Amino acid sequence: MDDDKRSCAQCGVLHCRHLDSAWPSFCMTTRTPQEDFDYALGQYRDDPEASRMFRAAAEIEGLYYGRLTRVEEVVLFAQKIGARKVGIATCVGLIRESQTFAKVLRAKGLEDVCAVACKVGGIDKEQAGIPDDVKVRPGQHESMCNPIVQARILNREGTDLNVIVGLCVGHDTLFIKHSEAPVTCLIVKDRVLAHNPAAALYASGSYYKRLLSPETVPPRSR
Repeated sequence: MDDDKRSCAQCGVLHCRHLDSAWPSFCMTTRTPQEDFDYALGQYRDDPEASRMFRAAAEIEGLYYGRLTRVEEVVLFAQKIGARKVGIATCVGLIRESQTFAKVLRAKGLEDVCAVACKVGGIDKEQAGIPDDVKVRPGQHESMCNPIVQARILNREGTDLNVIVGLCVGHDTLFIKHSEAPVTCLIVKDRVLAHNPAAALYASGSYYKRLLSPETVPPRSR
């Protein structure tokens, strides 16, 4: 593979972590214009919103590394950036988890919480142009996920930070695109692996060898 087609996905050096080796010939650091790094540093130091979030993230990592759960980190992040109202964009399949998370937020003093489930509106998928034969259960009403409306509701609510809880792949993308408030993720959807998608990568040499095969996803069975 040519150097100009390589990236961090092919790196085994990670000199950027401790500066204890040398930059690889294809390193993204040496291929990136200095102005990009200067711009980013200016944002981290001088832009009020970027600086607030960057400092909060750095403090949480530095002071609580390996000590706090993701739930606790999200709560602390919300507190450190001064969020007064937290939005939760949740999958209906994880509504109980979202309800518990809302209780956690309130217990920590973040009492203004607004959660919106993905099926808000109850609109059948066919109204959005989704054919009946690709529904989970063809032949019956199946409410579509509505991430754009979730975002618009939370925008109107004036949330300061939105938290994704288990939105589907792609639906999370649309939510982030349409959210006016900053977005972080608490739970990533993976129905097969109990919402632990990294497990497939860890098992790619054994149980999930198909990940490294050029074959496409097997056809859906009925």
